[in-house]
Amino acid sequence: MNFRSLIIILAGFLLISCQQKKEQQTTVTAEKETKSFPKLEPNRYNVAFLIMDGTYNTEFTAPFDIFQHTQYRENIKQMNVFTVANTSEPITTFEGVRIIPDFDYTKDSLPKIDILVVPSAEHHLDTDLEDQVMIDFVRETDKNALFMTSHCDGAFVLAKAGLLDEVASTTFPSDIARYKEMFPQLDVRSETLFVHDGKYITSAGGAKSFEASLYLCEYLYGAEIARSLAGGLVIDWKLDEVPHVVIEN
Repeated sequence: MNFRSLIIILAGFLLISCQQKKEQQTTVTAEKETKSFPKLEPNRYNVAFLIMDGTYNTEFTAPFDIFQHTQYRENIKQMNVFTVANTSEPITTFEGVRIIPDFDYTKDSLPKIDILVVPSAEHHLDTDLEDQVMIDFVRETDKNALFMTSHCDGAFVLAKAGLLDEVASTTFPSDIARYKEMFPQLDVRSETLFVHDGKYITSAGGAKSFEASLYLCEYLYGAEIARSLAGGLVIDWKLDEVPHVVIEN
């Protein structure tokens, strides 16, 4: 084999290699462009969970568990549950769990949101409140939502969006003072686990996020369904034993 033949063979190998690499890149790009969205059943409440890096597990998973379990109860209007974020890439919770958002609210076509859940996140008292795109999304969602709910410091997001100015609300117990300082116009309730005023439900968060979520289910479906949902998660649910505030409108 002469030198000229060797060069031709090597050039052929390089050409084939480049073509294969290009095909692989095209396939990866196509896979990224073809995003899979969750199937949302008709005639259900659409419940969106606003998540971001630093979201705390419990304030996300507690209401998610309660609301998702409505799908196993009959003769009620069940709930579709899904996540929304400002990205399609995985977000990492404060505790290190990686979650792939179902919808990117900055570019995806979103379903109608009946209930928005705002779990607490690491920076809800500072830099997250500077995210105007996120605040605008919350404010826009509020226009058509039946309920806007928050857990722990998620209330800071609703307050920053100006949604709690005319209602009573609460937040994580040790952040009550900061809450009042940042939003002096608010009617802030302490010594309670959750507050329901109008279409807004704010809770102290943590494990008590279960109670606030069960309350909404009892409000929508009645005590029997709420007790059934609680029993499925081994929770002793008795609304009258839970410190809470309901503002009658």
